[in-house]
Amino acid sequence: MALETTLILFKPDALQKNVTGQVLSRFQAEGFVIRGIKMMKLSDEILAEHYAHIASMPFFPSVREFMQETPVIALALEGENAIARVRDLLGPTDSTQAAAGTIRGDFGFKDSDSKMRNVCHASDSPEAAAAEIKRFFKEDEVFAF
Repeated sequence: MALETTLILFKPDALQKNVTGQVLSRFQAEGFVIRGIKMMKLSDEILAEHYAHIASMPFFPSVREFMQETPVIALALEGENAIARVRDLLGPTDSTQAAAGTIRGDFGFKDSDSKMRNVCHASDSPEAAAAEIKRFFKEDEVFAF
């Protein structure tokens, strides 16, 4: 197994529903270690960079608006095979398809028009995790013990 650090963003719906503590507890119960955590407001620039793959799409303004409804919590988590395991814990991106017992199944919106309201973003590859951690954290904000 590979020791990995992944990025999680607690999205505005997680903060609005006040479930961030419950979700973080699930990650910690699985043995993940917090390497960095902070609350921040996302600028237009960081959102355009983070969502570069969809920034030219007609629905991107609604994604940007949603992600700026509240601050988000950025979390760098470390653990064995963290990227795949975190994504398994979260469940499918579409909360309406997420099984009970997954984070999105338990806390995500079940309205089919709210697919972006799915509690957390999580890195999908080691390369994405490295780029995303660098995007959301300064070098001195991620710690090793």
